[in-house]
Amino acid sequence: MIFPDIFQTFWQNVLDTTYLEVIAVLLGIASVWYARMENILVYPTGIISTVIYVFICFSAQLYADAGINFYYTAASLYGWYAWTHNTGDDKPLEITVNTKRQQWLWIAVTAVAYGLIFLTLWIFKKDDPDYMNSYLPYTDSFTTAVALVAMILMARKKVENWIYWIITDIVAVPLYVYKGLVFTGFQYFVFLVLAILGLIEWRRKYKLRVAEAGA
Repeated sequence: MIFPDIFQTFWQNVLDTTYLEVIAVLLGIASVWYARMENILVYPTGIISTVIYVFICFSAQLYADAGINFYYTAASLYGWYAWTHNTGDDKPLEITVNTKRQQWLWIAVTAVAYGLIFLTLWIFKKDDPDYMNSYLPYTDSFTTAVALVAMILMARKKVENWIYWIITDIVAVPLYVYKGLVFTGFQYFVFLVLAILGLIEWRRKYKLRVAEAGA
């Protein structure tokens, strides 16, 4: 797809976008922005966005996408609770990093999630040879699995959540452009930029807190 075709498709996607979807997109971007700032508004904005997407996906009979956004809503509720309640030692939840053991654990969880999602896609899409014979089952499964883990890590204020989001967005941008959803691809490009900024900001805050604790 050459640049003029991409721009034309992007503009057509914009024209075809409903007001409800525009609201969901803007709230989704706002949610990532607030996450970068470690602001609790990440969750109410994110919840409204994903609830809208659940409705949109159900209306379009995209039940798998609706299910994923329902999970995002549930994970956001968990994150909202975790961010606003003290931990076991009666301290507010702070930005931390995973231990090496935890890093391997979450990689394993991602791998298992990938396998389960791919199996689910195969069960429901096996009669669609155009889909199953392409690379889409692999990329769809991968981005979904990584995003599922990213949501949990963000709820726990782990710096690594941004790495998972960056990986998701890097794959999602060309994936949605290939699908002809250029507007959504642009949205994920914005997410990618914000995720990189989020990783830088959270690392800075974590290092500052560690330095102050050791002083």
